[in-house]
Amino acid sequence: MSHQQQLMTALDTLDRVFAAEEPFPVSGCTYCYGAQDLAELSGPLDLISDDLVPAVAAEVPSHWDDFPRLYRRLTPRIIRAAVTGRLHVDENLIASRLREADWTTWDAPLAQALHEVWSAWWRATLHTGPSPVSVRDALSLITGATGTLRPWLDIWTATRTAAADTQLADFIDEVLTEYEITDLHVGFYDEYDASTELLSWLLNDVRDRADDARLDEPYLLEHHWASTHPGQTE
Repeated sequence: MSHQQQLMTALDTLDRVFAAEEPFPVSGCTYCYGAQDLAELSGPLDLISDDLVPAVAAEVPSHWDDFPRLYRRLTPRIIRAAVTGRLHVDENLIASRLREADWTTWDAPLAQALHEVWSAWWRATLHTGPSPVSVRDALSLITGATGTLRPWLDIWTATRTAAADTQLADFIDEVLTEYEITDLHVGFYDEYDASTELLSWLLNDVRDRADDARLDEPYLLEHHWASTHPGQTE
C-alpha cells in the first residue's frame, strides 16, 4: 500500500470512528451565524456545507456554547479538507483550535484515529512532490496539535527520498530567510518554540543533505550555541 493510500485509509478510519459523535443542538453567536447556519451545524455531518466547515475550523471558541463538542464532531470534515489542501485555513490556527478543544483527552479511539492521520499524512507528505500542503505547513499543524516536534523530525531524517530532500531544500530556504529560524514558533498564538530543536536538527541530523552555505554562517552557529548552552560563554 502506498503512503497516499495509507493516508486515505487513515482518513476513512477517522470518518468511521467519529461517526459515533451524534448531532446535537448547536448554539452560539447569532450575530455571526444565522438560524440556518446553526440548524445546519445541528444536522447530519455530511450535509454541512463546504463553506461552513472552514468557518467553524477557524472561529474563536467563544462563539460557540459548546466549542469542544462542535469541533470534535466536525473534526473528520476539517481534517480531511486540511490534509488535502482544500480547507484554506491557516494550519497553525487549526492546530491551536484542536489544542483548545483538548483533542488528546477525547475518548481513546477518537484520539488514536486522529494520531494515525498525523502519522500517515506526514509520511505521505515526505514521499510526495509536490504535496497538496507544503511540508512546512504540514509540520506546523502536526507539531502544534501534538505539542511535539522531534518525532516528526526523526521521521524526516529517516526518509531518504527525492521528494523529502527537495522539500528539505525548500524548507531550509524558507526558514533561513532573514534568519527566521532563530525565532520560529508554531501555533497561531506561538505556543510552541521550535527554534532550538529545528536548528539543532538542521546542523546535526541532516547537514549532509542540506546544501545551503547559510547554515555555516557564524551568526547562526553562535545563536545555536547560545540557545543550547544558556548562561554560558564560548
